Amino acid sequence: MISKLQYITQGEQPEDHIKNLQKACASGVDWVQLRIKNSDPKQILEAAKKARAITARFQAKLIINDYYKIAKEVKADGVHLGATDACPVVVRNYLGKSFSIGGTANTLEDCKNLLAKKVDYIGLGPYQFTKTKKSLSPILGLAGYKNLLEKLQTDTPIIAIGGITLDKVSEIMNTGIYGIAVSGAITKDGTSIPMFHKILKTQNSLEQVLKIDHT
Repeated sequence: MISKLQYITQGEQPEDHIKNLQKACASGVDWVQLRIKNSDPKQILEAAKKARAITARFQAKLIINDYYKIAKEVKADGVHLGATDACPVVVRNYLGKSFSIGGTANTLEDCKNLLAKKVDYIGLGPYQFTKTKKSLSPILGLAGYKNLLEKLQTDTPIIAIGGITLDKVSEIMNTGIYGIAVSGAITKDGTSIPMFHKILKTQNSLEQVLKIDHT
């Protein structure tokens, strides 16, 4: 099951990503993408091991950005591939069917290409300007999402991404999008997570853990 609310980690150093990941999980996020750039693969592996331990404790799914071999080594739940990363078909052959594979898209052609390679979900964006990525693709906005979704007519979950804040969620969801990926807004304020869940009408993982503990 692909989550309708996905948190993408932020931080200056790998340790910052782990701290932010833990805060997000403790506040109810049930799907986390560990996205560490400009670090040594050994550092990313160590961070991924820590992330796996944390997400397992909170019953949250862990997705590793780019490094699909690390995803397999730490027994993550999946991998997210950028436009210049490995081919989803190659990654699927390496990981097997049990892993979720997502891909980044900006255009109709990007989406069709990913769908042809049978990804489990697509991260489509950016919705608006964001500092998270240095090389930003053309901004889509609400009209862009509506247009692409009408043309795609796919059952594969399409996740909006890029500068998404709490006050924009309702209008984004009204385009017909499946869910959202949030980075900065949750990193800055983890207490907003229950409000994201409320708008998305999803149950946060913290509530699920509490229910299990009381049964």
